[in-house]
Amino acid sequence: MRSDAQLRGDVEAELDWEPAVNPAHIGVIAADGIVTLTGHVASHAEKYAAEAAARRVKGVKALAVEITVKLSPSDTRSDADIAMAAERGLEWSVLVPTGKIKPMVENGWVTLDGEVEWDYQRRAAERAVRNLMGVTGVTNAIKIIPKVKTVDIEKRLHDALSRQASREADHIQVTVVGSEVHLKGKVHSWAELNAVQGAAWSAPGVRSVVNDLTID
Repeated sequence: MRSDAQLRGDVEAELDWEPAVNPAHIGVIAADGIVTLTGHVASHAEKYAAEAAARRVKGVKALAVEITVKLSPSDTRSDADIAMAAERGLEWSVLVPTGKIKPMVENGWVTLDGEVEWDYQRRAAERAVRNLMGVTGVTNAIKIIPKVKTVDIEKRLHDALSRQASREADHIQVTVVGSEVHLKGKVHSWAELNAVQGAAWSAPGVRSVVNDLTID
């Protein structure tokens, strides 16, 4: 098991390795596998890249992000301009259903509201706006309203886990209540956790996933 100092060093090295991140103004604190990122970055896209870099590091069990976005004057845009760009970005994404998502912007922070059938559509909508100039943060409030019936979700999900994350499947308890999936158990990394959660969201008829997985 890595010491706190080793884990902090690994995260700092990964931030330095990530070309989309300037680590000069990012601080790293590690304690018992929990990593906290502090400081400030120049854009929401850079903040997201820093979070993703930290999650890639082996030994990170949980991540707290206390990074603020400080836009330069040249990157600052009005809320009206950001809203217009967000609407265009959603329209141009082939993965986002036309006319289903409404962006709202306040002080550079984009909130996405609406309804879609699948989680991949919800995630695609967020990707369409998070890298826009002037954006300081994104709240994804999109609801999933599946049209397909929730038939044999549990069995189909177990089959999917066996195909996509076979090593983790034996250590994960899956409970389905209506259209809600509960995941419980242990995985070895953020990558494995994301693989299991992604498989759960891909099951037809799933409206929500309660993720109680822990990284061991």
